[in-house]
Amino acid sequence: MTDCIFCKIANKEIPSDIVYEDDKIIAFKDVSPQSPVHILVIPKKHIGSLNDLDEEDTSLIGDIFKIIKKLAKDMGVDEEGYRVVNNCGELGGQTVHHIHFHLMGGRKFSWPPG
Repeated sequence: MTDCIFCKIANKEIPSDIVYEDDKIIAFKDVSPQSPVHILVIPKKHIGSLNDLDEEDTSLIGDIFKIIKKLAKDMGVDEEGYRVVNNCGELGGQTVHHIHFHLMGGRKFSWPPG
């Protein structure tokens, strides 16, 4: 998808502060962090939202959560706790239409979130 900002980041057309990358997944620091640790984890494959997942994407999503677990440990938030957020659709707060997961930590979060 040519106009997707996350596809451009994944393709290195836009610079970002990358903290993890493999052949299927890239993770980078959020440019507008809402917590001391705020990492976005995305598949390199363009998938619009959770609603657009296919059966073939099941293992990809599992891999994303393995990476989130690794990053939480690497960032030092695994012991005290962290939050993983996925926004889906307009009312869910999704502003970039490329599935992504926010790994947030380093502060106390409240509930409900918003």
